[in-house]
Amino acid sequence: MKFKYIYALLTLVIVCYLVPVNAQNKKDKKKAPAKKEVKKPAATAATDTTKKAGANKNDQNNPDNLTEEIIVTTAYKPVLADAVKIRINPDLSDKTPFKAPLTYVTLDKRLERNTDIHQLEAMKMPPEVDSVPSNNYVKLGLGNYKTTYGEAYIANGKDEQFQYGVFAKHLAQSSTSINKQNEIKDEVGVFGRTTTDDNAFFGQIGYNRLGTYLYGFDPANPPGTFNPAAQHFSTLSGEGEITKRFKDTTNEFTYAVKLNGYLWNDAFQAKENNLVLTGFLNETIDQFYAGLNASLDLSTQNDSLYSYNNSLLRLNPYLKFQGDFYKIDAGLNLVREFGQFSSPYIFPAVKAELQVIPKYLRLFAEVKGDVDKASLRDFADENPFIGQNINLINSVDRLDLTIGLKGMLAPGLGFKADIFRNSVKNLAMFVSNFNTTDINNTFQVIYDGGNSRITGFNGELDFKASDDFDLFGRVEFRDYVMATQTEPWNLPKFKLTAGTVIHITDQLSINATLLYRGSTFDRTFTAPALLTDPPVENIITIKGFADLSGGVEYKLNDRFSIFGQVNNILNTTNQVWLYYPNYGFNIFGGVGFHF
Repeated sequence: MKFKYIYALLTLVIVCYLVPVNAQNKKDKKKAPAKKEVKKPAATAATDTTKKAGANKNDQNNPDNLTEEIIVTTAYKPVLADAVKIRINPDLSDKTPFKAPLTYVTLDKRLERNTDIHQLEAMKMPPEVDSVPSNNYVKLGLGNYKTTYGEAYIANGKDEQFQYGVFAKHLAQSSTSINKQNEIKDEVGVFGRTTTDDNAFFGQIGYNRLGTYLYGFDPANPPGTFNPAAQHFSTLSGEGEITKRFKDTTNEFTYAVKLNGYLWNDAFQAKENNLVLTGFLNETIDQFYAGLNASLDLSTQNDSLYSYNNSLLRLNPYLKFQGDFYKIDAGLNLVREFGQFSSPYIFPAVKAELQVIPKYLRLFAEVKGDVDKASLRDFADENPFIGQNINLINSVDRLDLTIGLKGMLAPGLGFKADIFRNSVKNLAMFVSNFNTTDINNTFQVIYDGGNSRITGFNGELDFKASDDFDLFGRVEFRDYVMATQTEPWNLPKFKLTAGTVIHITDQLSINATLLYRGSTFDRTFTAPALLTDPPVENIITIKGFADLSGGVEYKLNDRFSIFGQVNNILNTTNQVWLYYPNYGFNIFGGVGFHF
């Protein structure tokens, strides 16, 4: 029953609500005027598309009427310009920067109110670390030809104030194919160096000895019984030097003094004593230099047939001019012979350099002259098979002219090339001397009595690609025009030297050298048909040869290393001096120790 009353009540409420609404809609429809067809004007920017509702003469200004009628004249087409379009895809990666946690350390320091400037404490330099534990080392080796090799160097280390040390070298070889083809070289020495604020001091004392045999003979006429004589050369030398230390200051005055000398003798009666005092003074004024070089060379030579005093005094005043593109050295070389010979000489001493291409090419020229003193020691160093009572005459370089170029062809590739023409009086040469009665198979020194003219070319090339690769070479051409002699005895006209050093790794290094020497001439004499005629001169050609050598070194660790050396790889029976062949293929190796 109750549900019936509820349904009846809801029906009454709905009827009461809907009847008035429908009546109102019918009333509005009757009042609405008929719409007239209106021509749509062309849509323009100035067209008014609004009209106020009830806009007539009566309610035109009625403020209470808020109803508007909007007439749509065309469809709206939104257009976006390219500039406002988004053509970039969104980056969905997480790029949040990582922020490390910060750690703050407080300084436990008292606040000072003193405003004075305090002296800064010098920072200590970190200790240097060398690849080698120290500069001391010892090497020992063995090889064929009964080769024994030794070398040692011991010093106090890197003390900038005072340095001292000792060194020693030994090399001995003995051939089994040629009687008495033996050679032994020994050298020892001590040195010291110290510095002050203004000067540097250096001193050294050394002793070296070369022992050999006069084993050469003519293979076409071999001796029946041949016992080569033993020969040795001993030299006790010493030197001392005082130089002013370089300072990067303007108008600096520099100087140096050096004293050196030696006592030399051989296995027989030849002796030579030498004492040389040299020094220089130099004053610098901007790009202008003025100075003086001087030397006093005192020598005495003794043998069984003579006793000489052969001394020289040299003075070399000079002026130097140096700029960014040029360098000029102008001076004189004043030489005075006294003792056995007594002659004064005045030679030019001029050098000039001009920069043609900056950092790449320089043109240089030199004009000079000097006196080359005859020395028993120098002759023995060049030819250890010299005989006794060597004739001593000083050679004079009357005029040496040189012009050339030097510079860089590319980074790391340097060169130097020059042509020269020299005029020499009393040019010294070695010739074989097989006619002596006491000692056979030796060499004497003779001189071209007039003025010999020598023209030639020198060329040098050095390619250093890096610290691990270096290739170098030198070539020499000579042409001799003799004054009195038939040939330039034992003077080669062509010579080539080349070599390389390669560091393959930090532990492995190799080296190689090449020597090629052109042919030379020597002479012998035979008895004439008539006793009244002079001996017949026979010219003998000594063939050119090539000598190739190489070596290798491997570092086992910071202290130990092993090495090997191979000489005369081509195994040629080359002769530097007539009837004195060199050693054939020989090899030796050993171990080195650094400490």
